[in-house]
Amino acid sequence: MRLLIIGDLNGQVAIASQIARDNGASVEMKNDIDSALQDLRSGKGADLIMIDVQFDVARLINSLVNERINIPVIGCGLDNDTQRAVQAIKAGAKEYIPLPPDEELIAAVLEAISEETKDVIYSSDAMSKIIYMADQVAPSDASVLITGESGTGKEVLAKYIHSKSRRAGKTMISVNCAAIPENLLESELFGHEKGAFTGAVARRLGKFEEADNSTLLLDEISEMDIRLQAKLLRALQEQEIDRVGGSKPVKVNIRIIATSNRNLQEEVKKGAFREDLFFRLNVINLQVPPLRSRKNEIAHFANYFLKKYAHANGLPERPLTPDALSKLENYNWPGNVRELENTMHRAVLLSVGNEINEAAIVLMSSSADNNSVSNTEDGKPLIGRTVDAVERELILGTLDHCLGNRTHAAKILGISIRTLRNKLVEYKKSAVA
Repeated sequence: MRLLIIGDLNGQVAIASQIARDNGASVEMKNDIDSALQDLRSGKGADLIMIDVQFDVARLINSLVNERINIPVIGCGLDNDTQRAVQAIKAGAKEYIPLPPDEELIAAVLEAISEETKDVIYSSDAMSKIIYMADQVAPSDASVLITGESGTGKEVLAKYIHSKSRRAGKTMISVNCAAIPENLLESELFGHEKGAFTGAVARRLGKFEEADNSTLLLDEISEMDIRLQAKLLRALQEQEIDRVGGSKPVKVNIRIIATSNRNLQEEVKKGAFREDLFFRLNVINLQVPPLRSRKNEIAHFANYFLKKYAHANGLPERPLTPDALSKLENYNWPGNVRELENTMHRAVLLSVGNEINEAAIVLMSSSADNNSVSNTEDGKPLIGRTVDAVERELILGTLDHCLGNRTHAAKILGISIRTLRNKLVEYKKSAVA
């Protein structure tokens, strides 16, 4: 977790930064917005920005948006600075932390923003074999391709491999290829020079340079446009990149881990993925099995998530009743571990009493075995309804199940975030009409 702090607040931020360090974050402090932006453009990167609300928070956030730097921002200020706190939230800050700093609050915010863990929960033979292979290949620099359905934990496995590698001393850099529009992904990966395109107000280093001497995770690489795949292949072969608008190549030393929820060999046959890039990435292939094929791990995951979200929401830890656990184990989990995590988060919030009972387990399908295709969740028959109507209900229902988290919903549905975004815009337009 890399924290960038802007401001000093008469020493109060220094106290906050020490609390962050005690919670495992690396902290960089800057006195003003311009020097902070210069750091970000130079490739130093950050996972979270904390800014004194006496600064122009709107200017910082607008600069980040205009320069396509995707980092969440939280404001901080003295308790009585309510007006600036409101302005910061309206400007786009994700959170406001009052000072003097509260240790538990800062720790909770850092955990909520980063959501990073190197722990891999497993007990099945299939996952044991995968972890054994991951341990074997982690110390090397070989490219690793992690495949499996959405929500199976591919990114968690990637972080585990990095933590066991010789590059573990540096932060692993991640790029979600499905979440970044095609016309922006090249700049995000390779950086750009000032004036390379409209909005390029200064040189910015991309994720390849930010990941120099570390690991670069290319999440959902199958969503990358085939034209950009050629430039990626050259970067991997030559270990050098060309910034957009640049005049000379830049050497980099990185280890690539890629993930995909699609069968890349099938994508190659369809012409949607380059065969030479597939072979370059597929030096080691780890196939993560779906949760339905390792049901003996459901109880382990469920208890882990119950503790996590009870702590995050300031609630007491409560055990699952036998009926609740049986309901979990008899469900087919089309969204895999991520769907289970969302379900347990919701159960923690909905539960009353001293236990998590069956009523608090709200599943996507009304059928416990998830094999019925005759009805939707609300009991309406599928027969006689249009595909568009059923698709709309499925998408909106999944989004609701994920508590509004579009990235998680897209992964459960097996579509890109771009497709989900377009569908929601379409539904909004039809509602207005």
